[in-house]
Amino acid sequence: MGFLDGLLGHGSDLSADEVDRQLAGVLAPGESVRVAFKVIRDLMVFTDRRLILVDRQGMTGRKVEYLTVPYRAITSFSVETAGSFDMDSELKIWISGRPEPIQRTLKRGADILGIQQAIAGSLK
Repeated sequence: MGFLDGLLGHGSDLSADEVDRQLAGVLAPGESVRVAFKVIRDLMVFTDRRLILVDRQGMTGRKVEYLTVPYRAITSFSVETAGSFDMDSELKIWISGRPEPIQRTLKRGADILGIQQAIAGSLK
């Protein structure tokens, strides 16, 4: 992820191995990462069982909030791909019980199809 992307809050893809290391102890036994993105210090992880949002807080990032969203709680989602003059894509996920969607901006080239497959494949 480039410096400018980090400042703008654009997410970039992460490898499953890297996420497994970062979420050691958070992932359940046998749970596998499908798609993951990093936005500055925060993570958005789509596993085969749930969506995990990792929010590192404070100056040092030692305080961490983990928000787990079971796929069954996702009521709808939208993905806006990057256009010719657009430098980023946008993801919105609506969750039952929350009036506002969870929104993330992803940089051009992010695995948008992987996100859609991860969510749609789990909404059975």
